[in-house]
Amino acid sequence: MDLAYVCEWERWPKSTHCPSVPLACAWSCRNLIAFTTDLRNDDQDLTRMIHILDTEHPWDVHSVNSEHSEAITCLEWDQSGSRLLSADADGQIKCWSMADHLANSWESSVGSLVEGDPIVALSWLHNGVKLALHVEKSGASSFGEKFSRVKFSPSLTLFGGKPMEGWIAVTVSGLVTVSLLKPSGQVLTSTESLCRLRGRVALADIAFTGGGNIVVATADGSSASPVQFYKVCVSVVSEKCRIDTEILPSLFMRCTTDLNRKDKFPAITHLKFLARDMSEQVLLCASSQTSSIVECWSLRKEGLPVNNVFQQISPVVGDKQPMILKWRILSATNDLDRVSAVALPKLPISLTNTDLKVASDTQFYPGLGLALAFHDGSVHIVHRLSLQSMAVFYSSAAPRSADEPAIKRPRTTGPAVHFKAMQLSWTSLALVGIDNHGKLSMLRISPSMGHALDVSLALRHLLFLLEYCMVTGYDWWDTLLHVQPAMVQSLVERLHEEYTRQNAALQQVLSTRILAMKASLCKLSPCTVARVCDYHAKLFLVAVSSTLKSLLRPHFLNTPDKSPGDRLTEVCAKITDADIDKVMINLKTEEFVLDMNTLQALQQLLQWVGDFVLYLLASLPNQGSPLRPGHSFLRDGTSLGMLRELMVVIRIWGLLKPSCLPVYTATSDTQDSMSLLFRLLTKLWICCRDEGPTSEPDEALVDECCLLPSQLLIPSLDWLPVSDGLVSRLQPKQPLRLQFGKAPALPACATVQPDGLSRAPGQPKIDHLRRLHLGAYPTEECKACTRCGCVTMLRSPNKTTAVKQWEQRWIKNCLCGGLWRRVPLSYP
Repeated sequence: MDLAYVCEWERWPKSTHCPSVPLACAWSCRNLIAFTTDLRNDDQDLTRMIHILDTEHPWDVHSVNSEHSEAITCLEWDQSGSRLLSADADGQIKCWSMADHLANSWESSVGSLVEGDPIVALSWLHNGVKLALHVEKSGASSFGEKFSRVKFSPSLTLFGGKPMEGWIAVTVSGLVTVSLLKPSGQVLTSTESLCRLRGRVALADIAFTGGGNIVVATADGSSASPVQFYKVCVSVVSEKCRIDTEILPSLFMRCTTDLNRKDKFPAITHLKFLARDMSEQVLLCASSQTSSIVECWSLRKEGLPVNNVFQQISPVVGDKQPMILKWRILSATNDLDRVSAVALPKLPISLTNTDLKVASDTQFYPGLGLALAFHDGSVHIVHRLSLQSMAVFYSSAAPRSADEPAIKRPRTTGPAVHFKAMQLSWTSLALVGIDNHGKLSMLRISPSMGHALDVSLALRHLLFLLEYCMVTGYDWWDTLLHVQPAMVQSLVERLHEEYTRQNAALQQVLSTRILAMKASLCKLSPCTVARVCDYHAKLFLVAVSSTLKSLLRPHFLNTPDKSPGDRLTEVCAKITDADIDKVMINLKTEEFVLDMNTLQALQQLLQWVGDFVLYLLASLPNQGSPLRPGHSFLRDGTSLGMLRELMVVIRIWGLLKPSCLPVYTATSDTQDSMSLLFRLLTKLWICCRDEGPTSEPDEALVDECCLLPSQLLIPSLDWLPVSDGLVSRLQPKQPLRLQFGKAPALPACATVQPDGLSRAPGQPKIDHLRRLHLGAYPTEECKACTRCGCVTMLRSPNKTTAVKQWEQRWIKNCLCGGLWRRVPLSYP
């Protein structure tokens, strides 16, 4: 493990952020981190704050006054990573969601209350989706073999089997409360006692079973008392929420039954199920003032022995033997330093056997480890079943400042800085910790766990986790932390190979996600940075093509077998004529008739298509330069065919409304620019189309493309802005020191920007989705993608239906799938 960056609060004269007690932290599948602090002013008044940040821009933290009257005890993200639950010591639970789908703007609209009863455990109800990772099959060709869907029932279902949303919480007095979110927005809440004899609950955790039930584990804080388990069933009866509970077998920690250590660890300080959907395995930690011990337990079905007298009367054979559930200890540690925080893996790795021998022999893999933080400042990654140490991190090295060179800091005396709360990322390749001074530290966890791995095995680990993110839709930022520039080319090629092995339907579903993944990988190497523009241009081209084709409607109500868009593709693929008008003759032009206002509103998108075709053809003579953006399009028959189809559509629409046509600056007034570009584009497409044999462009085509700059003014395309994120600047593995609320002067990016990608200060800026010019100093509020840096206006300037349809595609996410964040008017 090594430190990637540290982010801390600025010291203010009249108020300061201090760690809350207890300190809560949560990490979503979209790589958003939420944590709590108390804002203390001169009058010693406390404001309970919730901070939400994106791991790529940790300084751009969104701090919200939670309005919780007592300390926040729990934070919990939902399965989509877009909503957050917070609960406090007064029994209040709030549900937070993004305002305008912005990662740095949050609001709370619904919640529930168990008045005066502190919440000790909180979880969203399970939605029934569970995926198992088969590490032993990481070399298989099909994604279905590597990642299998596990049969798992939702906690509660609506009519038709749709999962019902809601949350469950456990209070300190032994109550369980369930709140259900109805489709109408109404909240149904019910509260029930876990058992008839209620007692104090100091610690609790919640897990789910495959049958749709909920398991709650509780402890009163004393190691001399048993750890109790309960089964909770939730149902809706007569529009009311109903809760049924049942007692399950309990356990005593092993350390309390050992006479030599009976009183050595008086308190249970941590109680956690190994996973939310793994209710049969639990982790317990008992502590004293100076030391701790950790135990891992498993719930198993065991045969109940039958007395010989009853065996003679009625012999028990096979499955008829009575079974009983029993907790059995899997492993336990020796005496450790006092544990301050525990982080459990979220990666659902499937182990074929839970025996200790199998667990210890399994290869060192990130998802198999859990993290323990100690009061001496160290962090240990241990195997989740055997509890054997896999990696260790010591927080002795001070990170360098982003604005300054590395500096030496004097050692300070006093209590060691240690993590009070920790969370592992969803691929277990990164760990975030909040220490007792309120600083946030981001740690990288190597896929090899510190063990010697050859490059091919390390690549296979990273490839497997990238495929997992591609299938699940989770953000892969934490995986990029471990990609070195020398790995990029191999990873992109192998990722493409694995993608092409999948069936056509799955390829279509994952087509845009793999382009975004390749683009994010190519940012990390100076040899591949120009291809980032190509991948984003292809994402934009695919989106424009599907949107424009969706506007076409069949002329007759009885819909034919093929849509107008499909027929357009078929005709353009069949007819290889270079004359655009001859291709138009074979189409039913009445299917292309649109409202005049709609055509005019689409002009900016049509202009981009025309400019892009002209740029590609003009760059054909320089195709030997891979550092030039657009290089990969010159041999991509699919993309060239898509551009060819769009040119035909634009030609037809131009007959209906000439003002919607792309505008070219030509040297001759009589020149038909559209026909010229279509003819050259067709010749280039024929050289590399999928149906025919590929060949190099002939000299005549190259010569004609050489003449284009003398016939038409070649546009300077506005590519994506240079990203201000961290991931490409963390490659040297030198930790950065950052400050919340203050954008750092980051060290120069390791990648070299090719010509045409950098923007000079004061140069006019552009809306990358609407293709509208915003001017050098935009006056409209804008939002930017947290991953690729794509910028667009927050509010739509156009009310046309077709434009709304285009903008609705990106209301929640960017082209690349990244979240949006509000940026200041003077964005770079």
